[in-house]
Amino acid sequence: MPVTAAVAVAAAALLDRLFAEPPASVHPVALFGRLVALFDREWSSPTVVGACAAFTLPALAAGVVAAATWAGSSVSPWVGAAVAALVLFSTTSLRMLLDATEAVVSATASDVDAARTELRALAGRDPASLSAGEIRSAAVESAAENLADGLVAPLLAFALVVPFSLPLATGAAAWVKAVNTLDSMLGYHHKPVGRVPARLDDATMWLPARVSAVLLAAVGGSPSVLGRVGSLARRPASPNSGWPMATLAVLLETRLEKPGHYCLDGGPDFPDSETAARGVRLVSRAGLAAFALAGVVAWLSPTGSAPVPVEVFAWF
Repeated sequence: MPVTAAVAVAAAALLDRLFAEPPASVHPVALFGRLVALFDREWSSPTVVGACAAFTLPALAAGVVAAATWAGSSVSPWVGAAVAALVLFSTTSLRMLLDATEAVVSATASDVDAARTELRALAGRDPASLSAGEIRSAAVESAAENLADGLVAPLLAFALVVPFSLPLATGAAAWVKAVNTLDSMLGYHHKPVGRVPARLDDATMWLPARVSAVLLAAVGGSPSVLGRVGSLARRPASPNSGWPMATLAVLLETRLEKPGHYCLDGGPDFPDSETAARGVRLVSRAGLAAFALAGVVAWLSPTGSAPVPVEVFAWF
């Protein structure tokens, strides 16, 4: 019954809305992060070690999640759906992203120092010398980028695979989240062990970044803006993050800039509080649209909740 896969998506969206995140002590991504941390040190052959981590750790996470979903589905389709819902809840994030962005934007209106402090948890840049407008820019940029990485990517992986099997679809979502977690922890220029994880993340996030741009343009009521986004999207060094960020800059007719790195001049000025708040609302709508589309795909899938044959797990 494909309806169980669709229910899993709806339940994940509801859990996100009610609780934002699982408790940190039992959050699967936090537990996976502890495993990744074992690789975050100096190695005599960092590229080889990084490649091993990039291709084994996400596969391990996917195998465990797929096996758990298969086991639940073997008991009952609804147990499998409950497991799938928990997996999607753990691998996606919308409310926490929106809450963090809103907190930064709100603080810029009354306490810039507090806004700088709040921004440290949202954007990877030194906020000490940033003006209020630059802080709002950083917050909006991070909201757009994390829409793609933290929500659309795992949901897209789930939606692409769920027509074949619900267990494999949850495994795909976990694999994508694991790849992104590896990159976020190891993928820095000063960490040679992170070179392969960073390249794998670039390849994995190529499609989600562009899908996120389409979603933002659609919920913004201006699909035509995508024709103006391409040149701006190529300005950041990342091959992917520029797409949702540039789309939001053009939709908001504002300037999003990381000093010394790129300027996405969808408009002449940095976003004011009202413009930044409108950007947060667009990200929220795009995120809800992503959940809705994943649910529709799951609903229409002919085998969305069929258990995968146990022989498949020999590959993990």
